[in-house]
Amino acid sequence: MKIYTKAGDKGVTGLFTGERVPKDSLRVEAYGTVDETDSALGLARSLCEWEDVKKSIYDVQKLLWLLMADLASSPEKAGRITQEQVTFLEHMIDHYDAQLKPLDRFIVSGDNRGSAALNLARAVVRRAERLTIALSRQESVAEMVLVTLNRLSDLCFILARAESERTK
Repeated sequence: MKIYTKAGDKGVTGLFTGERVPKDSLRVEAYGTVDETDSALGLARSLCEWEDVKKSIYDVQKLLWLLMADLASSPEKAGRITQEQVTFLEHMIDHYDAQLKPLDRFIVSGDNRGSAALNLARAVVRRAERLTIALSRQESVAEMVLVTLNRLSDLCFILARAESERTK
């Protein structure tokens, strides 16, 4: 099988449901930015020093595939992301937050490579969230998708802090 299909040569792509849409549609922009988040998290995982942080990032990367599938589907066919995944992210956030000192200042990114990459991933997630909110004003989007993106940016922030504060 060849890697190229030529199906997108005219600026359209297929959604998970098989529907063909323009490559610059908000839906494609949204799940494409989640895909970019996955790449940013992969970079972060390769740069982080702490094995538990690397494992957490890996678990999130697997979750992103479900998130992209829901974004690439109509809400009626979505549902891969549920409250269970949101609770999973919240537990991760709480786990790492409990290990950190109370935050008493703004954080400037770049203390080390892993935390800087996680902060970059956080910024990409926030862009994905903004695009998904814009999409939700035009088309239906599963509510749990928006909630998950919001929690994911929080998790990236906490993981960046964990990676930074532990290595000082």
